[in-house]
Amino acid sequence: MVSRNTTKKTAKATSKAEKVKPSRQFKTLKQGLEHLFTRTDYEKQSRLRYNVTTFSLARMEELLSLVANPHKKLATAHIAGTKGKGSTATMLARMLQANDYSVGLYTSPHVVDLHERIAINGKDISDSELLGLINRIYAPVEKMAKKDSPTFFEIFTAMAFMYFVDKKVDIAIIETGLGGRLDSTNVIEPAVVGITSISIDHQNLLGNTIDLIAREKAGVIKKGVPVVTVSQEPAAMKEIKKAALAAKASLMVTGKDIDFSYRFESSREHGPHTRICLTTPTSKFEHLRVPLPGEHQAINCGLAIAMLDSLKAGGYKIDDGKAIEGLKNIKMSGRMEIIHNDPRILVDAAHNASSIKALVSAIGQHVPYDSMIMIFGCGQDKDVRGMLEQLQYGADKVIFTRSNSPKAMYPQDLADMYTEICGKMCQTAMSLREALRVASSAIGKEDLLCITGSFYLVGQAKVMFKPN
Repeated sequence: MVSRNTTKKTAKATSKAEKVKPSRQFKTLKQGLEHLFTRTDYEKQSRLRYNVTTFSLARMEELLSLVANPHKKLATAHIAGTKGKGSTATMLARMLQANDYSVGLYTSPHVVDLHERIAINGKDISDSELLGLINRIYAPVEKMAKKDSPTFFEIFTAMAFMYFVDKKVDIAIIETGLGGRLDSTNVIEPAVVGITSISIDHQNLLGNTIDLIAREKAGVIKKGVPVVTVSQEPAAMKEIKKAALAAKASLMVTGKDIDFSYRFESSREHGPHTRICLTTPTSKFEHLRVPLPGEHQAINCGLAIAMLDSLKAGGYKIDDGKAIEGLKNIKMSGRMEIIHNDPRILVDAAHNASSIKALVSAIGQHVPYDSMIMIFGCGQDKDVRGMLEQLQYGADKVIFTRSNSPKAMYPQDLADMYTEICGKMCQTAMSLREALRVASSAIGKEDLLCITGSFYLVGQAKVMFKPN
């Protein structure tokens, strides 16, 4: 088996870490988080320059050196792509956990609670543990702040690495935040790289064409590290192949190099669902039921299994039967999730055109309804036109609103663009609560209310309908 402590702490890193002594202790998590939130948070900024200054791996590496380079002590798997990263990461983590490994999982953004981003074996980090990490990293951050302060995401990523080392996880599954090449997570040396479906998203930062975006995503590919991906648009696949070739990294594609297929079916026991078949020289999964709804989740599941198989080839002891058990009963917050039954309210954090298209298709396959009302809000940095073009194919009625994100689009701007695209009538509301009031006057017992467009909006909805 691959050792979880793959690299020993260097004398240089130890020296740096020892020089930085704690100079402040926050008494409560609220105090610690308030301080953390004063750091630059690119997730909340609408105008950014995507370059090596704004997104600096050198800055990230300096921060990590001040906390004894925890990323060098971890065995990891790295996942990049546009959509399905969180689902793929979760499925891979659960299969490894079922094989008796201690598994860290780092994902972003969160749906409701910041703690969701850092978890071990399906359990989110606790308040006291998070506070402890904030106190430990305070002095290193303050030292760097004198010349080039780390960002919120850099600090939180470093804390995730520290936590996983503290807890001696066997492997950590790490999801990229934005892009790949310049992402703060791209300091690790993973055992395998997975690249999910790539589509247009964050084009103001990553580029307006699929090849430019794929080039940034493929930046996570490392020298000699095996890469697994799914069927991609030709322009995206070209960039992935180019990056893999340059890094002398083996590349496997599900459905091409790896025998993979899926089909939709329905049964009395499981209702509507998707099954997959995947075969490699060392594993065979036949008619495996995908735990999450939608054909897009079948593709994600295939990628997760292919990554698991790559780890197996690299020395991890994997029992396929245990892996299958690990996949059972997985539920993802904010993904095709029913949060209220009367009326039926479904939330999904689809936030690009391809994800909206997949959502509309999945709802059609899995959720019966007479009429569907969609409450939609999204960020200015998204492929807004592409998302709105897909909305028209699923929504009988659309209410545009805005989340509490600083980057949220103005509802009337969304409405004007939607009418221009498809000529359909729509309504606007300045808040989610107001949008729900508008929807309540039109929804019937057999209808479905879908809230989508951003993690922020879905998070707000989940808080509103949280059981007492």
